[in-house]
Amino acid sequence: MKNILFIFVLWMAGLPAQAESFNHAPWDALLKKYVVSIEQGVATQVDYDGFLGDRFQLKVYLSTLQAVPESTFEAWSKAEQLAFLINAYNAWTVELILARYPDLESIKDLGSWLTSPWAKSFIPLLGETRSLDELEHEMIRAEGQYEEPRIHFAVNCASIGCPALARSAYTGQHLNDQLEDATRLFLSDRSRNRLTGNTLNVSKIFDWYREDFERGWGGYKTLPQFFSNYSKALGLSERDIQRLKSGDIGIDFLDYDWRLNRKP
Repeated sequence: MKNILFIFVLWMAGLPAQAESFNHAPWDALLKKYVVSIEQGVATQVDYDGFLGDRFQLKVYLSTLQAVPESTFEAWSKAEQLAFLINAYNAWTVELILARYPDLESIKDLGSWLTSPWAKSFIPLLGETRSLDELEHEMIRAEGQYEEPRIHFAVNCASIGCPALARSAYTGQHLNDQLEDATRLFLSDRSRNRLTGNTLNVSKIFDWYREDFERGWGGYKTLPQFFSNYSKALGLSERDIQRLKSGDIGIDFLDYDWRLNRKP
């Protein structure tokens, strides 16, 4: 019976034993169906009621992720690996929310005094049972692995303060363009990033993960350098950029909104 299920899962994923890529089409279909763009596309809301009604399809997709052996994963390109891990993080986060939905206002409600929801080990992936923290910090953000600061605009923590949950699955083939789009959209969101007088108010993400924007990943060694590259998305003029680099414009970090990113 287990062998039959395994073959079925691989068939659903379109994943031959030694495939060079992974078929995320089932997850892509769910995202297109239950993620809604708002605020002219810079943010999204999630129809968790819809996901709940289609939870079987989500679980089938999660099973296809679980079925991938580490040897197959290691044979993929870095872009394919990273797309796989980002999709896994986002899909398992949705599943975590559904476990208690609708009886929660925030993902933080799934934690306790002793354990945060991100520290719970509940994700069977690549031969181990992992937590969201492990998936993000020990795999996606691992030193010397992908070294990609833009992942912070792709992984989604099911909160209003997060960058948008994309309406398409990430793929190795299109990963660079997808990460670039996600970054520009997030920085264009004035509820999360805006210049006010002599202060550039930005998402708390840039405080929590500042080191990822200052250790050479993507060629960036300072936050002003990163912001300069995305000046158009941030609505900054050339003069603003020069003032930012010289320290005449300060950087402040906005409070994070942990309320669930649910569709009303």
